[in-house]
Amino acid sequence: MERTFAIIKPDAVERNVTGKVLAMIEAGGFKIVGMKKILLSRAQAEGFYYVHKERPFFGDLCTFMSRGPVIALVLEKENAIADWRGLMGATNPANAEAGTIRKELGVSIEENTVHGSDSPESASYEIPYFFNQLELV
Repeated sequence: MERTFAIIKPDAVERNVTGKVLAMIEAGGFKIVGMKKILLSRAQAEGFYYVHKERPFFGDLCTFMSRGPVIALVLEKENAIADWRGLMGATNPANAEAGTIRKELGVSIEENTVHGSDSPESASYEIPYFFNQLELV
């Protein structure tokens, strides 16, 4: 079994579509082994997205991710990272395939509903950023 990290972003929480996202996750065969609703500070968002600190969108991304609550998740299944990336869809909802979370629920390239680890290395950083081992069941 493989684990990956996911976030239901502030735009989705604000629009009350978290239940729809969770239903799509479960329908995709994922087991939710960790879940919490949190409000990131600006500093926490900057720490989480540090890999993007040199990119022009870094400031806006951190402002967005700290503007309201998010749902942090740890998902488990065979090929969890690749399967979660597939279920999320392309970063820009306009380019995402039908049936993906971003196509069905995303608003824009900035407000695209969900985040997910893109590799085992990022998952190994992202999961413990939000969860300790006692919180994963």
